[in-house]
Amino acid sequence: MLGVEQLGLFASPPRLFTCTPSKLGSYEDCPRRYRFTYVDRPAPPKGAPWAHNSLGASVHTALKNWYALEPDRRRPEALPTLLKATWVREGYKDDNQEREVYRRALGWLESYVDTLDPQEDPVGVERTVAARTETLALSGRVDRIDQRGTELVIVDYKTGRNGVSEDEARGSRALALYAIATSRVFRKPCHRVELHHLPTGTVAAFEHTDASLDRHLRRAEATAADILADSEFAARPGPQCSWCDYRKVCPEGSSSPARDSWAAVERGPADAVRD
Repeated sequence: MLGVEQLGLFASPPRLFTCTPSKLGSYEDCPRRYRFTYVDRPAPPKGAPWAHNSLGASVHTALKNWYALEPDRRRPEALPTLLKATWVREGYKDDNQEREVYRRALGWLESYVDTLDPQEDPVGVERTVAARTETLALSGRVDRIDQRGTELVIVDYKTGRNGVSEDEARGSRALALYAIATSRVFRKPCHRVELHHLPTGTVAAFEHTDASLDRHLRRAEATAADILADSEFAARPGPQCSWCDYRKVCPEGSSSPARDSWAAVERGPADAVRD
């Protein structure tokens, strides 16, 4: 018969917690929303689609398809066709608002591609990267991975109303985890992360060290441990409840004022200044 020590040789390895940066972030924002999204099956019904999500998805896919063109075809004249082909119509107030936002998005894209070298192919576009630790099986999809000299750079597109800052780039766990996974997948160093804010044409960047990347990874592992230990998934009410997909089915969240699905894309004084 096999001894205890011999039986231990055939013990199954510990099961890894499978996650993405958005999955971890969802729990930290609100454990109840995490439960509705990732635990409950069937999941509770969501509210109406958000126009700002439709806008972001449309712009991201248009840029992905821009890089799918042959370099000689990457010209501003191609953008209207690309954007129309990827345009998501859900969540807008009416046709007039949708058309106005489409024109706005097209202007962002035209200004942005004017800063790009059409002959230069990124290492990855909408590329899924993954990495494993002793407790996590991480994966995520990166908007763009550039090669700058001997290093790789993470590029993340932003289309929100608010601008971007170096503090945001430094503090973004998603960008840090993308950098870690990208380095492991391509076996090249990756420390620089960039947020490209298309509405203003600004870029916020941060140069990580191995130590700062490791700190983000340790925090991700700690969040995963909290998720595995949680049995209640209590709501964490706050201003974000007004924008939550599950507001109507959450007693704590439903007390927050509702937001119109198109509120985040309406023009305000800040938009007028940027014109």
